[in-house]
Amino acid sequence: MSETLPPKTCSIDRLVTKEDDIAKVLSGEKTATRRNGRYADPGEIMELNGRQFEVTQVYQQSLGELTDEAVQTEGFSTVEDYKSYILSMHAGMPWLPQMKVWVHEFRAI
Repeated sequence: MSETLPPKTCSIDRLVTKEDDIAKVLSGEKTATRRNGRYADPGEIMELNGRQFEVTQVYQQSLGELTDEAVQTEGFSTVEDYKSYILSMHAGMPWLPQMKVWVHEFRAI
């Protein structure tokens, strides 16, 4: 299932940048991140604090498809907690169920 992905819109070193998110990745409670654009290809390596993480999957998802289980990969308990966090970082951003985001899943190597 190797579908062709569109060109990246940013680089992998911008995928996880906030200190609290980095801490969640390093502790293992965050194994995915969602972004407006595509920041990495499957197989690409992200380095955080000297540790390496391989991107395993990259795919699109709409905000309306999010479940509590899905946002647990982001280190949040519920969709509401995740939504509050995202909207606190992006003032004025609407939360539209049909809005698509890119999911980047990764694992420690």
